[in-house]
Amino acid sequence: MNINSLFSLQGRSALITGGSRGIGRMIAEGYLAAGARVYISARKAEACDQTAKELSALGHCVSLPADVSTREGIEALVAAYSKHEDRLDILVNNAGAAWGAPYDEFPESGWDKVVNLNMKTPFFLTQALTPLLRKAAGGDHLAKVINIASIDGISVNMWDTYSYSASKAGVIHLTKRMAMHLIKERIVVSAIAPGPFASEMNKEARDHADEVAQYTPAGRIGKPEDMAGAAIYLASNAGDFVVGSTVIVDGGVTYTR
Repeated sequence: MNINSLFSLQGRSALITGGSRGIGRMIAEGYLAAGARVYISARKAEACDQTAKELSALGHCVSLPADVSTREGIEALVAAYSKHEDRLDILVNNAGAAWGAPYDEFPESGWDKVVNLNMKTPFFLTQALTPLLRKAAGGDHLAKVINIASIDGISVNMWDTYSYSASKAGVIHLTKRMAMHLIKERIVVSAIAPGPFASEMNKEARDHADEVAQYTPAGRIGKPEDMAGAAIYLASNAGDFVVGSTVIVDGGVTYTR
């Protein structure tokens, strides 16, 4: 057994939505370190371009700005990626949105925006990229799709984030359903459920890390290496037999809520 090749992403291509910051950037850095050619997408072009420029010091990183919350945006991203690569080894569906409002005031718009981006986009973007994933899966390794869920889709948090929690639970089950179909084509679908990592989506962990660490069994918030390690594992040959499962990366928070 060659441990280096087991976790290597050398020569593989990866597309990461929401890759300009937070969880997406952590994964992008890990993939570059593991040898992949990385393409990051984000709605804000300037931020996406800047992150790609910074990460290019680590390897091949290209910015492909797009709004993947719409079918038109998905088609534009697929077209932009296809100008660079004729196949796709790894897709990370990370772009997401959250919404919080008191129960009696929670608006329909807070459902539509969150569910469309968090649940519909991973399905339709994967669907649109499946021909390129099939081409990659026809080689000497499997193609991978990794959906970024959340521990809020597994256990109940203390905030009024009704649509977010429901959407992330939906992503976890969608991962299972997609996995059962796509494994027949040598495309492995799995998911990661992050816990307390510093990001725009988790301002509490970002702005109050010491306080959050107190109720995290591991005694700290997540580090970029924690997220990168899980994502490399699933994307590499090491994760080939993890089909439809969601890996919880949260320092134990899920089991103490």
